[in-house]
Amino acid sequence: MTDPNKNIRIEDYDYPLPESRIAFYPATSRDSSKLLVFKQKEDEIMDSKFHCLPDFLDENHWLVFNNSKVIHARLPVHNATGAAIEIFCLEPLRPTTDPAVAFSLSGCVTWKCMVGNARKWKHPLEIEVPMDGQVVRIHAERGEAEEGTFEVTFTWPDADVSFAEWIEAYGKVPLPPYIHRDAEDCDTERYQTVYARYDGSVAAPTAGLHFTDELLKTLNAKGVETEYVTLHVGAGTFKPVSSETIGDHFMHEEKILITEAFIHKLQANRGKRLIAVGTTVTRTLESLFVVGAKLHLGLDHPFEVEQWETYENPDIHQVTVDQSLAAILDYLDRHHTDMLRASTRLIILPTYTRHLVDGLITNFHQPKSTLLLLISNFLGDKWHRVYDHALEADYRFLSYGDANLYY
Repeated sequence: MTDPNKNIRIEDYDYPLPESRIAFYPATSRDSSKLLVFKQKEDEIMDSKFHCLPDFLDENHWLVFNNSKVIHARLPVHNATGAAIEIFCLEPLRPTTDPAVAFSLSGCVTWKCMVGNARKWKHPLEIEVPMDGQVVRIHAERGEAEEGTFEVTFTWPDADVSFAEWIEAYGKVPLPPYIHRDAEDCDTERYQTVYARYDGSVAAPTAGLHFTDELLKTLNAKGVETEYVTLHVGAGTFKPVSSETIGDHFMHEEKILITEAFIHKLQANRGKRLIAVGTTVTRTLESLFVVGAKLHLGLDHPFEVEQWETYENPDIHQVTVDQSLAAILDYLDRHHTDMLRASTRLIILPTYTRHLVDGLITNFHQPKSTLLLLISNFLGDKWHRVYDHALEADYRFLSYGDANLYY
């Protein structure tokens, strides 16, 4: 029998989004954006401003953020005849797949990349990167195409220059494809959260773009705790659902990193309501639960969360949060490590049972997207009402747009 979850029609998650409602630039200041608040128990929509967020939260809530940092992933280059080519770095392949290590390497790295105008790339490319009064010369060699991407090997002779340093100096901010303009100087700051720490994302965890250092201090002063996890956002977050039903859509893989200290905080804060700042945090935390459940159940490949396994194996949802977290802590202790590393393809559908996340701060998402399916997990069919209200009330949409609080 076909899993009914896989029969969800993506056309049921469509809505009219005029291009004029897409924010091509950020608000004047981060916390001056609008904030739509949906109180689920009261079934009430309220219009506010993001700097008023502390008015809706108290010491019974805590916020979890994604501290991944957006890299300058777009590399504009030219071949020997002057044809423009763009290399879009997605994720490291060799000699390591660990982004933290890959960024620190010098000499030679191989990345999975998308390549614009790839047909013009017939011979190795030479990239000149001005850095600190010198020019670092990067040699870029492309492998064969595979599912729309290429392996690109970058080599350079300067042992004291890391991959992170030269790509930051040369690359461009990877604005989403629906922002129809080139990256500008302002994007270097504004398409990055104020708390970004670990290099690795090729798209910003955009719910966090609204926060300022001052707002975080105000929240903390009110007793609202703030903690951090890491999910390196991949370009697949913008991948449209082209199939009629979600069962034929293939979710992209993303890497997650969670500290042992954070897992202890989860245990300590079980009596509080956890508000995820962004869909990436929601997927990270729910994937964390699945990892622990698989460890508890003794299932194979516990650190690889697959797209459909939580729907196909009901035993996962029978594991309690306490059992899941205990299994993870036991694993970390036995392996003498304080960091959980995993990968996830988890798709959160309207029918998914959440185990860790109680509420969500997020932006408005594209029609017919997996992110809109995730939103409907919180709102049910009321997402139509929320989005209709936002369109009528002149909210700005997508990455640089306005925010929502569902709790």
